[in-house]
Amino acid sequence: MILEEARRVLTIEGEAVLALREKLGEDFVKIVEMILKSPGRVVISGVGKSGLIGRKIAATLASTGTPAFFLHPNDALHGDVGAVTRDDIFIALSHSGETEELLDLVPVVKRLGASLVSFCSRNDSRLGMESDIALLVPVREEACPLGLAPTASSTAALALGDALAMALLKARNFSEEDFARFHPSGRLGRRLLVRVEDVLKVRAKNPVIGPQSTIDEALLAMTSSRMGAVSVVGGDGRLIGIITDGDIRRSLSREGREIMARTAGEIMTENPTSIGDKKLAAEAVRIMEDREIGHLPVVDRDGCPLGLVNYQDLFQAGIV
Repeated sequence: MILEEARRVLTIEGEAVLALREKLGEDFVKIVEMILKSPGRVVISGVGKSGLIGRKIAATLASTGTPAFFLHPNDALHGDVGAVTRDDIFIALSHSGETEELLDLVPVVKRLGASLVSFCSRNDSRLGMESDIALLVPVREEACPLGLAPTASSTAALALGDALAMALLKARNFSEEDFARFHPSGRLGRRLLVRVEDVLKVRAKNPVIGPQSTIDEALLAMTSSRMGAVSVVGGDGRLIGIITDGDIRRSLSREGREIMARTAGEIMTENPTSIGDKKLAAEAVRIMEDREIGHLPVVDRDGCPLGLVNYQDLFQAGIV
């Protein structure tokens, strides 16, 4: 019984969204073009559940390259409408198109010169008739068994808002880097903004030895840098190998103390995978996970080591 009811609700709401797809037409295109050409912002307004949906639409627009904010009709009528300018596009959400608070606000918005767009179920509603463009969001039925709580209608309005935001995102060629700039504190932002050179600053260590160095010297370089690995460079200063503490432990288990008589060049991993310091730190994570390695040499354009990054450093930088 419980699952049947949940499935019934999801079916009704899913059908409401799919039905909306077929109703999209030139009015939707006009709104997108209007917003793209406008030097102003998108102002979303609504009451009750429509207001909650409006807040989410405004937040999605703002985070994907379209300046937008939510304005409650009651606040607007008590002075906050001063934030609206003639360059703005005002989008009013009301399923019935008869919400009194919004209708009281309409003449004020028009006097300010802002364009008026509405999401409503009927173009012959008062809000629909007052709008420059009315996007219709009709639903066959609400998912509420009483037919009272906004369910399918609010879901459809939310989906239409997402469609508007994504169409604008696409038209603006909004990129992952653009998205990251608007989310600098989140994990996604860090993954898309932090570069390997930023992670190197965590330790600012660059343990390097030559191929003729002893194992003792390799261990000393690792210990002093606390990296757990050391880069091996040739005579021209370019990276030719890497030795990790794991390499030494495994060699000790196979050969015993005799390993200490060998040189770094004899036990190093030759031509190790490396990364440039200007690359995204997220790429370093991908390389390390794909190759199952714990340390990754960072090199300049000439292939000379600038340092090492390890998984712990990437974790501290919030990339992992």
